Amino acid sequence: MNKTNGILPLLVLGVIINGPVIKDSYAADAASLAGQCEDCHGKDGASQEPKIPIIGGYSATYITDSLAAYRDETRPCPDVEYPAGEHKGETTSMCKVIENLSEEDEAQIADYFAAKPFVRAKQDFDADLAAKGKGIHNLRCKKCHEDGGSSPDDDAGILAGQWTPYLESQFEDYSAGKRAMTKKMKPKMDELSADDIKALIQYFASFQ
Repeated sequence: MNKTNGILPLLVLGVIINGPVIKDSYAADAASLAGQCEDCHGKDGASQEPKIPIIGGYSATYITDSLAAYRDETRPCPDVEYPAGEHKGETTSMCKVIENLSEEDEAQIADYFAAKPFVRAKQDFDADLAAKGKGIHNLRCKKCHEDGGSSPDDDAGILAGQWTPYLESQFEDYSAGKRAMTKKMKPKMDELSADDIKALIQYFASFQ
């Protein structure tokens, strides 16, 4: 038998046998890493804490970009208390959370949550302000935040159905210059009044 012909079936068999094992191992690692995130962000990233964002359903690109922003300190890392899990009640921050994560860890976490559905927050909203906010969104925001801010495909995060207190804190950080903006976003933000921002947030809250 030709040695090459003899080795090839063995290599193919190795791929067949080991492929699912490698895939299952990757999935197990991702679930383990994500479990630490879920202590704050909720099961499958469906946060039940109004000040902590829903992250299930975000694009993997948006998640990895966000983690990079925390690492680069271009995004604030406020202290929060774990609402659940073995560290419940202890104080942490996103900057502390990512200290021991490798790029591979971050990629696994991003893929894990990107595969989950975005579960919209059930919350009160002002219908009149929401109607005004829709017009502002269509005028200022829709080019980057598609489908009313509900699409993960634009890699700009999901705004529609996100918790109102969380969005309020992020708009405050943008307005105060604490959170970096893209070149396209900054002039749009500069055009928004405080009332415009309130209306926008109510529009996003109306998605339920």
